[in-house]
Amino acid sequence: MFTVDPAASTPVYEQLVECVLRDVSSGELMVGDRIPPVRALASELGLSAGTVAKAYREMETHGVIETRGRKGTFIAQGRDDRDAAAARAAARYLDEVAGQLHYSPEECMALVQHALRARSEG
Repeated sequence: MFTVDPAASTPVYEQLVECVLRDVSSGELMVGDRIPPVRALASELGLSAGTVAKAYREMETHGVIETRGRKGTFIAQGRDDRDAAAARAAARYLDEVAGQLHYSPEECMALVQHALRARSEG
């Protein structure tokens, strides 16, 4: 799955990050896929657990992976994916509410903006 070259000029932890990013880009790793625990991957690659942990921290900081407690570490949903999913959900909800209450899209938008302003002020 992951390969590193300890003799390369790029630090090993950065090589691990690049491996994961490459595999996500190519579709080999998908959102929700579990990746090996730090110690297991370190053992498999002959690296220190600290090196692998550093790569995992870097990826978690940038939203590439997420740790779910004892369940493990998984490929995270990218920010763009989350934003798109949230936008689709909001649009479906607004369509439903607008249809039931006979509001125009403009009226719905005005109501949402008003609610957001009130929320930030309160």
